[in-house]
Amino acid sequence: MRHYSSLILGLLVVAAFSFNATAAGDVQWTYPAIAKYGAVHPLPHAAVQPNKHRVYKALFDVTSGSKDPSKPAPGLVHVARAVNVFASAGVPVKNLRFVAIVHGPVATTAILNNEAYKKKFGMDNPNIPLIDAMVKAGVHVDVCGQALADLGFEHSEVYGKVRIDLSALATTVVYGDMGYAYMKQ
Repeated sequence: MRHYSSLILGLLVVAAFSFNATAAGDVQWTYPAIAKYGAVHPLPHAAVQPNKHRVYKALFDVTSGSKDPSKPAPGLVHVARAVNVFASAGVPVKNLRFVAIVHGPVATTAILNNEAYKKKFGMDNPNIPLIDAMVKAGVHVDVCGQALADLGFEHSEVYGKVRIDLSALATTVVYGDMGYAYMKQ
């Protein structure tokens, strides 16, 4: 009898691990608003859901860039994911007022135009298609003017769809004063 209970317990443990592995492998990732960037797994029964009729305002403080210059900046990908999360819950992108302020020594290079990026890294800027997709979805992508100066970049080296702000410091205060949620990247 003892042998059977050990055998049954062992089978239950194996079954539990098999179920978890199968369930994890069945996750479906989607890109409801920004294709190729910021994949999300829709959770229509999650405890907290955004209201489809509200306008959401968020300022993303993007300081994380990619250590591999051939990959998009993780901070920008995270902003794309935020857009996709809200879109997966049925919030129209027209109801999202999202701004990404990019600054810091690594992240700032993500907003360079192709010519400047090639000069620095010897390759096309992989962030440009992501920035294009974010701007198309209504996200404002801004860069800190002080970071540009600190790093020796000219305004002419900034990708054309990126806005140049006075500073990330001022941008966070100004948008905070307008009721934007602050999201640190």
